[in-house]
Amino acid sequence: MMTTYRKLVARKLSQDFQSAIAIAECPIPVLSPHELLIRNRFAGVNGGFDTLVCRGAIPYVNLNPPFDLGVEAVGEVVAVGQAVSTVQVGDAVATIHRGGGYREYQTVLVEQAIKVRAATPQVLTLLPTGVSALVALEQVGEMTSGETVLVTAAAGGTGHIAVQLAKRAGNHVIGTCGSEAKATLLKALGCDRVIRYREENLGEVLQQEYPNGVDLVFDCVGRQVFDTCVEHLAVRGRLVIVGFISEYTSSFEIVTQPRIYQKLFWKAASVRGFLMPHYREHFASACDRLLELFYSGNLKVAVDPTEFRGLEAIPSAVNYLLQGRNCGKVVVQL
Repeated sequence: MMTTYRKLVARKLSQDFQSAIAIAECPIPVLSPHELLIRNRFAGVNGGFDTLVCRGAIPYVNLNPPFDLGVEAVGEVVAVGQAVSTVQVGDAVATIHRGGGYREYQTVLVEQAIKVRAATPQVLTLLPTGVSALVALEQVGEMTSGETVLVTAAAGGTGHIAVQLAKRAGNHVIGTCGSEAKATLLKALGCDRVIRYREENLGEVLQQEYPNGVDLVFDCVGRQVFDTCVEHLAVRGRLVIVGFISEYTSSFEIVTQPRIYQKLFWKAASVRGFLMPHYREHFASACDRLLELFYSGNLKVAVDPTEFRGLEAIPSAVNYLLQGRNCGKVVVQL
């Protein structure tokens, strides 16, 4: 058994993720009776959250450096506390908590571990990424069937799950992406209309092909894409803000234009923010549903094929994601 392990920490707040971080070596802790020791095998990369937390720019997270980084991870249990009876050494488990991802080992209370069939990177596309897609669509977006649903950044980790969930619910799905490889993925997932934004103008496509507007928008991008989606909401349309990756690496754009209520009011449309910590009560059931869909072969999971190995590779993985180069979920192998 190892006596020490390494983890990624934010040693200071900085606008730049790379300059904020350092690798620390720590002793493996002694377990309390209700804890597990987990050897992390893969961690999910969340470039936007990673960058913003290192800036001190997330309102509900007030941290003083140094603090631990990373969120979701999957690995194997290597030791259990004396009071643990529901989990055994060798079990594969996933964990989702701030500071638990970018590290080689972690300890968690047994109730914080989610048992999975194997410690594979595909799990990280479902937990919490897929869970966020499901809860955002159903609880915030009030998704029904027979609607037109637009997913931006549709080939990303969250987007490609949202596309499939919207299709499974019986909707017409539009997906935006930036490359032919991403378009190919979206078509394979059943996307009805793929818009490559470098080749086509999003607003023109929506105006010409969807003159009655879009019923539900799942937006991860922000900026001009957000403005265009607001413009093309249908009567009683809903736009759910899941992220705004276009502004994660820069200062927020100052916009001078009429307030958007004049665009929303006459259509009884709405813009709604989604943040998973405010919907915790839906996590367990969404998790169960997604794992069942995946294990039964009814939900496809895309993990970006680019390999990132070790804690040292995490800055490159963050930049890769923020540049929009990924096709599916970006993970790092630990």
